[in-house]
Amino acid sequence: MEDKLKIKISIADRVYPLTIQPSQEEGLRKAAKKIEAMIKQFEQNYAVRDKQDVLAMCALQFAAQTEQKNIDKSSEMIEAEDKLKELNNLLQEHLSS
Repeated sequence: MEDKLKIKISIADRVYPLTIQPSQEEGLRKAAKKIEAMIKQFEQNYAVRDKQDVLAMCALQFAAQTEQKNIDKSSEMIEAEDKLKELNNLLQEHLSS
């Protein structure tokens, strides 16, 4: 079992100490950078008075992206299943002739 790693992640001018698996570090640091970039973008583009509002907007955007990816994957799976059923029918027709 890997040893735990203690890191500090800064988001919206606050530092969050975390104890994580070393394999999680890169993902967490990239996520924090994306959040910081999104915060900066929202603050530049909108008259936002409160960091909590900006963080809520970031959370909504990330959640929406995740949900959209799930929707896209689901429709791709349905399409793949339909193609497999069609192929299976063609094989069945060929084998029964």
